[in-house]
Amino acid sequence: MPKLLEVNALKKHFPLKAGLFGGTTGYVYAVDGVTFSVDCGETLSIVGESGCGKSTVGKAILRLIEPTDGEVFLDGVRIDNLPLSKLRPLRRRVQVVFQDPFSSLNPRQRVGDCIAEPIVNFGLAKNAGELQDRVIALMDKVRLPRDAIRRFPHEFSGGQRQRIGIARALAPGSDLIICDEAVSALDVSVKAQIVNLLSDLQDELGLALLFISHDLAIVEHLTHRVAVMYLGKIVEITDRRTLFAGSHHPYTRALLSAVPVPDPTAIRQRIILRGDVPSPINPPNGCRFHTRCPYVFDRCRVEEPLLRSVGSGHQSACHLEHAPDVDVIPKAA
Repeated sequence: MPKLLEVNALKKHFPLKAGLFGGTTGYVYAVDGVTFSVDCGETLSIVGESGCGKSTVGKAILRLIEPTDGEVFLDGVRIDNLPLSKLRPLRRRVQVVFQDPFSSLNPRQRVGDCIAEPIVNFGLAKNAGELQDRVIALMDKVRLPRDAIRRFPHEFSGGQRQRIGIARALAPGSDLIICDEAVSALDVSVKAQIVNLLSDLQDELGLALLFISHDLAIVEHLTHRVAVMYLGKIVEITDRRTLFAGSHHPYTRALLSAVPVPDPTAIRQRIILRGDVPSPINPPNGCRFHTRCPYVFDRCRVEEPLLRSVGSGHQSACHLEHAPDVDVIPKAA
């Protein structure tokens, strides 16, 4: 039985133009061969530093930008090469919640009209009464007051606006919601409320979530599996418990070492990565992480590591046979 979403070797290369006639002088390798799947009712989180390509993955799946290469399947149907006329009926099944709740809503549109728009577009209500009932039911699901139906987005806080965005994403009866940094612009307490809301909605509706984030502390409380991206590639993918208890890739371990610990008496070995992330215009040969990796050796500089199994359901793109010991301070090569 096919997965709800399957992404195979997805690539997005943005051309660089220069000169009077706009000739292509190179490419930005934003996403460079990403493969993963999401099952019904599952949350897969894509994490990594800013600029690693995780948001581009979400946009390419949605066809907000056209992928350069690769395949995207929804319930076994390939959608990356479908003409827009045939893609439209499938769009209701995959919706998105954007990062900025202030700019993702039309400031001139009342909240009720905003939530109703997908229902009208896909012809899901027979009459005005049924439309209003569906809008109110959605507002109840995301815990918005019913009097919000006649108000405008500027009358709400950031967290409430994000609830409006979630209600709009749920409106057409979607099976998969792509959350593109959906809580990064919110206060800490509001983040927790939105994460709990998404978890409750998933349990109630059987939603699948593709949760794009740079915040591992948030991811730990929401996800089932985690894919770690670095410079356009997935370097590690596994279930949440394994990642946080025994990650394999040195980059993942460095990310985890930077997550704040609420216990002030806890002692954690902080892994400091030296240098900056290389440019996606000219990524390094071999392993793309080798310029910053504290465990680099000769093979890393010439041979690109492929994702390989390092445990049950656990894959890592690293030449190291065993996970590095984080209790030992690594030395830069």
